[in-house]
Amino acid sequence: MSEHTHVPQCHARCCPCGDAELGEIDGISRRSFLGGVALGGIALTWMSWAEAAGAENQLPGPAARKPIVVKPVLTYAVPQRARQTSWRSWGGIQTEQDAKAETARIEEEVKQVQAMADFPLQFLPVTAIRDAKQLEGANDLASADVVLLYAAGGPADVFQRFRDQGKDVIYFVRHKSGPVSLWYEIVSPIHLRGGQSDQRVTKAFDEEDVVVDDLKAVLWRLRALCGLKNTMNSRIVAVGGASGWGQPKAPELAKERFKLDIQPLSYPELGELIKAARADQAAVALARRRAEAYLKLPGTSLETDAKFVENAMLLDQIFRAIMLKAECRAITVNGCMATIMPMAETTACLTLSTLNDDGYLAFCESDFVVVPSGILLSNISGLPMFLNDPTYPHDGVITLAHCTGPRKMDGKTLEPARILTHFESDYGAAPKVEMRKGQMTTNILPDFKAERWVGVLGEIVDAPFLDICRDQIDVRFTCDSLRLAQRMPGFHWMTGYGDYSKELGYALKRVGIQWEWLT
Repeated sequence: MSEHTHVPQCHARCCPCGDAELGEIDGISRRSFLGGVALGGIALTWMSWAEAAGAENQLPGPAARKPIVVKPVLTYAVPQRARQTSWRSWGGIQTEQDAKAETARIEEEVKQVQAMADFPLQFLPVTAIRDAKQLEGANDLASADVVLLYAAGGPADVFQRFRDQGKDVIYFVRHKSGPVSLWYEIVSPIHLRGGQSDQRVTKAFDEEDVVVDDLKAVLWRLRALCGLKNTMNSRIVAVGGASGWGQPKAPELAKERFKLDIQPLSYPELGELIKAARADQAAVALARRRAEAYLKLPGTSLETDAKFVENAMLLDQIFRAIMLKAECRAITVNGCMATIMPMAETTACLTLSTLNDDGYLAFCESDFVVVPSGILLSNISGLPMFLNDPTYPHDGVITLAHCTGPRKMDGKTLEPARILTHFESDYGAAPKVEMRKGQMTTNILPDFKAERWVGVLGEIVDAPFLDICRDQIDVRFTCDSLRLAQRMPGFHWMTGYGDYSKELGYALKRVGIQWEWLT
């Protein structure tokens, strides 16, 4: 960017900042890929392509999300009757028999939450304690990510012990779902406000961490924490290096906020892998069979050269093999316009679409302003993401477009698609996915500084065919159009099916990013 302008010097196209040069990109040179294995040596140490890309139609698949591990803990007291004094506090758990009944009740509720979960979730056995010292007998506590604290009564110091151990705590109190809890009365003045303040004094625990009666409210909080767990410290391969549209520091900010392990793979090295794959008759034959099968899928029409689709499937197999070697499920492509085309003899558009449909996280442009939002929302929802270019909001509608849209945006249903050329180059294979009208969407607008993400709930009202990127949706939103225009940060948006606004806000505050929900 020029010191005299704040407008990126770029062309008006799908990847506005152009194509990366070969070699060093954004200061990232060839470096160690996995613990000392040099990138230049990957092709030499690679497994056979029949093994890597899959034989007998067996393809590598992404690893499953890691489960969020939850430890339910009941705190209670057994007061002793004393004449002419207030010998007991509020609450319906007053005896050991009451505590045993409550433990059984919690065990049943845990089963209900487990049955409702649409994300990987593991509950540890319930531990009931009257004194914080009893936690020393809970040997499984160390393996828990979250403590589900049923605060019926008892010690106040146990809460801080969990926080000191770095555990997230969801504070569950009863009003009408069972015997009323003491902490239903005093969690706000004692824990949140320290017993002597009108302002919250806790830093890592706030009002949103308290749940009254509602197991579904527990569920969405655990969904958020599961998504965050799978995002933090996760690895992503950046083909052509890491970048950021309008923000060169974006990769470093992504590492700072989400501890992302960004592993670069240079284009010369990718070129060698493509050559090796093309020389492998089994890999080429598999790509051809996959292309034929893909084009026979219901609702699929071909409006470009079939060879582009075959090449896209071979590139898909190469990317799967790269992620298998890197032990990750995420990949992004820098310089995904002209840089990759001569090597792959297609565009990466269809490749990224098929990878997303199969459960990988595959993004174009290597834009780490927006990529973390796709990783987080996908890890929360378990669904593919649509990275897109927004337009200008007007009359309650905005057009979102790109050329890499997944066809299984709900994770299972194959939506119709026309396989066309990539728009700007009129080359290769790119899907025009007919995303379903009436579908609710969560839309994330990340800012360049990784400080404020804006969210908008939308409804797909049309899938037009304008002279822009192939995947196009008109999204209706409920906030004021001018307000959205005024609050829009960054450039790229991330869109996913469903409403995950609460989960995103709950997760983001743990990494220091403000969540501004405009709907």
